[in-house]
Amino acid sequence: MNQSHEEGGGGKEEEMITALVCPEEDLKDGEMKVVTVGDQKVLLVRTHGQFSALGSQCSHYNAPLVKGVLIGDRVRCPFHGACFNVRTGDIEEFPGLDSLPCYKVKVEDGQVYVSIDKKTLTLTRRVKKMCTVAPDVKHIILLIGGGPAALLCAETLRQNCYQGRIIMVTKDTLPPIDKPKLSKALNQDSSSILLRSSDFYQQYGIEVWTQKEVVSVNAAEKVVKISDGTLQHYDQLLISTGCRARSLSCPGWDLEGVKMLQCYEDARDIDSSSLGQRTVVIGASFIGMEVASYLSDKAANVAVVGTSRYPYERSFGSEIGKMCMQMLEERNVKLYMSDGVSEIRGQNGKVKEVVLKSGTVLEADVVITGIGVIPNSDFLSGSGIEVDSHKAVIVDKFMRANVPDVFSAGDVTAFPLTMRGDQRVSIAHWQMSHAQGRVAALNMLKKPTKLESVPFFWTVLLGKSIRYTGYGEGYTEIIFKGKVAEQKFLAFYIKDEVVVAAASLMFDPAVARLAELMAKGQIITKAQAQADDLSWLQM
Repeated sequence: MNQSHEEGGGGKEEEMITALVCPEEDLKDGEMKVVTVGDQKVLLVRTHGQFSALGSQCSHYNAPLVKGVLIGDRVRCPFHGACFNVRTGDIEEFPGLDSLPCYKVKVEDGQVYVSIDKKTLTLTRRVKKMCTVAPDVKHIILLIGGGPAALLCAETLRQNCYQGRIIMVTKDTLPPIDKPKLSKALNQDSSSILLRSSDFYQQYGIEVWTQKEVVSVNAAEKVVKISDGTLQHYDQLLISTGCRARSLSCPGWDLEGVKMLQCYEDARDIDSSSLGQRTVVIGASFIGMEVASYLSDKAANVAVVGTSRYPYERSFGSEIGKMCMQMLEERNVKLYMSDGVSEIRGQNGKVKEVVLKSGTVLEADVVITGIGVIPNSDFLSGSGIEVDSHKAVIVDKFMRANVPDVFSAGDVTAFPLTMRGDQRVSIAHWQMSHAQGRVAALNMLKKPTKLESVPFFWTVLLGKSIRYTGYGEGYTEIIFKGKVAEQKFLAFYIKDEVVVAAASLMFDPAVARLAELMAKGQIITKAQAQADDLSWLQM
């Protein structure tokens, strides 16, 4: 078999480094391995009899893709679920922004050779080709919100030759940041969490207006009013304002020392004010538990208050919740479960203690609340743009709202989920926001594209990551493989005799493979999950 195939640029012979990487018979169809060219690690893949070579690390957090899942022409990251086309290197599912470099492959006399341009040898990721603004194009797309949905929308527009003005309006002080990092490590430096540099926005003509807030939308006139009193016209609009943290409603909620984690500044403030202090975290779900985990060796002591029997009980079930509780207890975090806050007491306007509904009194210098979120849609009042009973903007599979030329994406939306028969859901996942921003952009450009993504998220506790895919709401049973108590397991969530979601710890790449099977529309039955033989998972 002779094969020569090139994606992503070639170059003259003298500008290339070519290496013999393996005999052809080393890789069977559907297999991949890491090879070295120069000093660069390369992922070599064989699918449908053809070899491809691309960057070996996920462009999100540099996870080794060889440990991921290869199905068809797509490799899925084992850690956070991003997917790349092995022929083109293009990113096809998120999180992450960049695609992977692709290299020239040649098969000659039963040997496989990979060639890389010397100039790009050290590059591990690739920004897709993008255009910039053209002054004579009078069309404006306005993006309200500065999260991943708005950024993906902007980048997708420029990747598809849109040359009108793109204006992103955000009340934050920073352009889009890697927000999931904030609760996992509160002391992030702002430069380390920016998703793109200011030069990037300039180069591609994306206007980012920080510290400005849209206060109303006139959909009939296609005009928004901004907090500084100015009006801005648009031709197409994206609502991607996300959610805000729900505040406590008990007496003392407004005392100095009561904090919520919503932005970069909040994270830095919580970090500095909690060091060596008595800290109470209210809420035992993802934000609360991650913050408690981070502060466990930094605060004088940490207490967590939760309304359920165990943390994460609604999402993961009681067994995993119990394990997470024990992990934190081993780090001297005290958990007060099946309880709530009746009052926060202060002295001289500052927090002193938290009174629980059970009567327990916790001494506190800092109180951090993580008790859920509310979609940021109040500014749409009177616009005619439809929201549901939870204030989420209702969209169809094309991310269109009920008003012409208005789209919505990210945590603020309620959308039809393909894998659950188009049931309308709100899913505040980082990955889903990326996907929705991209889909919205393509439909703005009249390139009809449906949202087909399968939810994928992760949480980190004390350095251990639980991964989750699917949509488990309403599950009636959990089937476990491995042992939860030993912190190594795979959990299948069952509803109507079908696997609707899965969670794992130290069981990679099981969740990535399940996500890819679900994305392909495969039904995974309860019987498959129960079977001792999991060869269908190809672990």
